[in-house]
Amino acid sequence: MIPLLLIGLASAVIYFAATWAISVRIKNYGLLDVAWSYGVAILAPLYALFSPGEPVRKWLLTGLGVAWSLRLGTYILLRVLRHHPQEDVRYETLRARWPGAGMFLVFFELQAVLVVIFSLPFLLVAFNPAPRLSALEIGGLILAVVALAGEALADRQMHAFKRDPASKGQVCQRGLWRYSRHPNYFFEALIWWAFFLVALGSPQGWIALACPLLMLQFLLKVTGIPLTEEHAVRSKGAAYREYQRTTSAFIPWFRKS
Repeated sequence: MIPLLLIGLASAVIYFAATWAISVRIKNYGLLDVAWSYGVAILAPLYALFSPGEPVRKWLLTGLGVAWSLRLGTYILLRVLRHHPQEDVRYETLRARWPGAGMFLVFFELQAVLVVIFSLPFLLVAFNPAPRLSALEIGGLILAVVALAGEALADRQMHAFKRDPASKGQVCQRGLWRYSRHPNYFFEALIWWAFFLVALGSPQGWIALACPLLMLQFLLKVTGIPLTEEHAVRSKGAAYREYQRTTSAFIPWFRKS
């Protein structure tokens, strides 16, 4: 398992260095989000292909991981291309803090390490020799499908809202966005809990708990909700503050009156 993990790490380091070079060339670090999302689509099949685990289990999880990876990565890529050369506000903020490209190379390679960490469920499952899927694994796979569909629906609803000329300057409160200010983040977190549940049935599967816990930290405390809402308050003012007052930040729930 360790040699395959090291191969995955080396692949990720090269992949993110190439992404950094392209980002510097086109002057848009938003490609980092695309590269991060596509990372699982690179590592999960690599682990499944060169591991001795039970084929049905490892390829089922790999298929779901690749589906999540390609859907999210392509969604972000199209968003980056639509707005280019305008850069995501998060990276504009980081540019102000880190002048020059050197610090961003370090930042990109830290993301390579994170992709390897988030690929651990796929690695662990790929070495599971058990001949049958357990109830826990089946439940995790079903939850992953539900979470993947929920995240895709939330993204589609937001995309439709932004394309509507009448919504300019407004706050999206359509569909899932009426019950959560960040339903896409909620389902993103749920996907990683699902992958963890599948991995938990494998030897040393508890290690994969790092994935949903890290994802929650990033979404709730670091680059997810805090930066997104800071920008939303600046751009939409009182309308967004009212949205904050009435609508759950993360878990979809009934609105306050």
